[in-house]
Amino acid sequence: MTAIDPTAHLTAEQIEELGRELDAIRDEVIADLGEKDAAYIRKVISAQRRLELVSRGVLLFSFFPPAWLIGTAGLSVAKIMDNMEIGHNILHGQWDWMRDPKIHSTTWEWDHVSPSDQWKHSHNELHHTYTNVIGKDNDLGYGIMRVDEDQKWHPFHLGQPLWNFINACFFEYGIAAYDLELGKNLHKRRRNNPEFRARARAVGRKIRKQVLKDYVIHPLLSGPSFLTTLAATFTANLVRNLWSHSVIMCGHFPEGVRVFERRSIKGETRGQWYLRQMMGSANISGSRAMHFMTGNLSHQIEHHLFPDLPSNRYAEVAVKVRALFEKYELEYVTGPLPKQVFSAWRKVFRLSLPNKKPKVTTPDREKELVAV
Repeated sequence: MTAIDPTAHLTAEQIEELGRELDAIRDEVIADLGEKDAAYIRKVISAQRRLELVSRGVLLFSFFPPAWLIGTAGLSVAKIMDNMEIGHNILHGQWDWMRDPKIHSTTWEWDHVSPSDQWKHSHNELHHTYTNVIGKDNDLGYGIMRVDEDQKWHPFHLGQPLWNFINACFFEYGIAAYDLELGKNLHKRRRNNPEFRARARAVGRKIRKQVLKDYVIHPLLSGPSFLTTLAATFTANLVRNLWSHSVIMCGHFPEGVRVFERRSIKGETRGQWYLRQMMGSANISGSRAMHFMTGNLSHQIEHHLFPDLPSNRYAEVAVKVRALFEKYELEYVTGPLPKQVFSAWRKVFRLSLPNKKPKVTTPDREKELVAV
């Protein structure tokens, strides 16, 4: 919700033509999917499992500092691969076309405290439908941050850099919390809702399973390395959480990324939905290895345009998408990871403070801009 709309120069006909061109890009990729793509995801899953197995084996000797460092580094990478390039993308249905019951969005469960079915609802159905729409997209500010200058400021927002950092450290738990929509469901009346209680029990079971695996079984199997393996697992989870939070922040929160009012999506067409994804996302530039470690979410713009396309195709799609940005005179927000991280955190700090010049809003608009 910026003062100057960067899409104002586009006519309704141009927006719908843009939508048709993006549909054509998607159709072309879908028609070309085949064994090469299937081999890719199978290879990635196999490599991740081997890396995790070897890393946990090395941690059996983690009372030796070099073994601790090697095992912790390997386990951190394995957990990032599991969440980013494998779990996130499989749960999006990117590999459902293979019809492999072992690699399917309906059967996959990931190394994460958020149950896959709840994550798919909050992420696939809500976030990707209502991308960056205040009051509709729970991923926008994670329910704890002010995300736009037009939102009413409260003293609580002064702490949002701290809340954001804590959320980054325990990101998987933060995701589970807003999958449950705890902010609105902790009221006594809603807390006793049978549906909410069932979902909360499912999260509790998943947390117990993860804690048992990471902080009881594997450390116990390490025998004399119990404490060092425990510390290694905690460190690997911390690294994975900080990394995934940074990638998500860089894709949704840097300067130049727009947020939207709920009323702006009423009667939204396919072309307008595409345009909102383009304006509400940002990319991270870098090497192939960096793209892989982000789960190809460094191509966040392409992912939001085509969330069900296999992630290994985003790099080739990005060339065509960027050409459309240039054709329609739109800004393609991208930059190296350090730049995007700095931009996102600068925005977090800036919006934690009250506006220097308060904006005049109508009563209806004031209701629209609720704190998320």
